[in-house]
Amino acid sequence: MGYIYFSKTYQRSFGTFPLKGAELATALTAAVRVGYRSVDTAQMYENEASVGAVLADLPVPRSEFCITTKVHPENFTQDRFLPSVEKSLNDLRVDRVDVLSLHWPSIDGNIVPSLRLLEKAQKAGLARYIGVSNYTAAMMRTAKAAIETPLVTNQVEFHPLLNQDVLLGAAKETGIPLSSYCSVARGEVFKYPIFGEIGAAYDKSAAQVVLHWILQKGVSINTMSTKPENIAANFNIMDFTLSSVDMDRIEALKATGYRVVDKSRVPWAPVWD
Repeated sequence: MGYIYFSKTYQRSFGTFPLKGAELATALTAAVRVGYRSVDTAQMYENEASVGAVLADLPVPRSEFCITTKVHPENFTQDRFLPSVEKSLNDLRVDRVDVLSLHWPSIDGNIVPSLRLLEKAQKAGLARYIGVSNYTAAMMRTAKAAIETPLVTNQVEFHPLLNQDVLLGAAKETGIPLSSYCSVARGEVFKYPIFGEIGAAYDKSAAQVVLHWILQKGVSINTMSTKPENIAANFNIMDFTLSSVDMDRIEALKATGYRVVDKSRVPWAPVWD
């Protein structure tokens, strides 16, 4: 189906949480100038209108962008789902988004109704592709069986300090690729000298090593920064390949078990794999 995230252009997405207003405008403009063409937002971020305004003002054709937004769980009802998506499109100034995802599993644990509403939105022409976020392996299997339309992503927390082998296995089994958020674990990875040590051998920063490790795992990345130099560095990671030895050295850190997003931060988070 020509899944767009497999393109090198879209494997690197600029995340917009928690940016708003002038800060978002400055950062997103810098990101597009660097070369980002994939932009990630969500109803929950309350910045879709700002994202839409920035992209509309930039001299880049709409056709070059991959815009992802995500539906808030409070809108997973028959009467609210489609109107909420239509508002998102209006705020983003587009007729359809490239990827429309469910931001979280349904709060009541029954994920099938929201998946069918998501598919309905896609069939109504409101989205080119559909996906999910924060789904467990079991949910990925349920989702694949519940609807006919393929899901193009499960966006999850993914970084070297967290073992996500179960989800990687489910991605291979179901054909639902993973994409990452919290790609540098909100800065926690920088407490580990190994990333800088490995980076020195490739003339790359610690962050660039982490991000490229994720890509070599077959997972697309979302990154956010407000610093122009970091925005550029996060994008310029396609000109080297980590050796199998260095991949394995980094792999060993997943035993750390560090997770950014859990029920203490998001009460409706599922019981993770």
